[in-house]
Amino acid sequence: MQQLQLILQSSPELLTLLMLIVGLLVGSFLNVVIYRLPVMMDIGWKQECTEYLGLENTESNKEAFNLMVPLSRCPSCDSAIKPYQNIPVLSYLFLQGKCAECKSHISLRYPLIEAFTGITSAIVACHFGYSIEMLFALLLTWSLIALSFIDIDHQLLPDSITLPMLWLGLFLSVFDIYTDTHSSIIGAIAGYLSLWTVYQLFKLATGKEGMGFGDFKLLALFGAWLGWQYIPLIILLSSIVGAVIGISMIALTQKGRNTPIPFGPYLAAAGWLALLWGDKINSLYLSTMGL
Repeated sequence: MQQLQLILQSSPELLTLLMLIVGLLVGSFLNVVIYRLPVMMDIGWKQECTEYLGLENTESNKEAFNLMVPLSRCPSCDSAIKPYQNIPVLSYLFLQGKCAECKSHISLRYPLIEAFTGITSAIVACHFGYSIEMLFALLLTWSLIALSFIDIDHQLLPDSITLPMLWLGLFLSVFDIYTDTHSSIIGAIAGYLSLWTVYQLFKLATGKEGMGFGDFKLLALFGAWLGWQYIPLIILLSSIVGAVIGISMIALTQKGRNTPIPFGPYLAAAGWLALLWGDKINSLYLSTMGL
């Protein structure tokens, strides 16, 4: 084990390649999380409502459903997906994007998420090198990918991912990983309150809800990980990207202004960029402004 650590420390190329492969494997699991976690939450909500209302639980005899069981199946023919048919990206290419049994089309999204996770994992490894910072940055990256796609699908940022990662950021600050405790605590508070204030002002002015509470928690997460100093940068980057994509969607599609657009992916992208290159982006911005 120690010899492997020495090899990875001395060979950034090997480390990057290894994290690319690990990222591909994790991406396959993230596909499961992105699909199943909202379903699990829906089942849980229904069970809680049933218990509260004192109704008979008709879901109790159904097959267990979580991140581990049942095994992955084709949504068209319900045939089990064999392990060799579930190799990230390669299986999709080998099967030509079709189910091995019924030949129905498999969404291109699955290998794209796997490839995206692998590429971002390799970038994190290349940036941080073999270090404790790399390990936790990978964990944050994978969490952000899951949160982003769940938000795209359901306009939902699950607390079961966001809150543990927020607390982890606060914990890491005790050891001065990414930022110090003082900046982390203030960052978590400032991140939440900044979007909460915007939400309340927008609601007061229009009578509508402009964003969800999950967005507040996600920005608080970044404040906890990176410190309050990065909150303005993350808000600025996410707002610019969100505005450009939102206007483009309205212009290029038939969607109107009242169509909800998830803000979580833009926050996640901005926070991830700040994690890796926040200092450089801040310096470039300040120099551009002549400060």
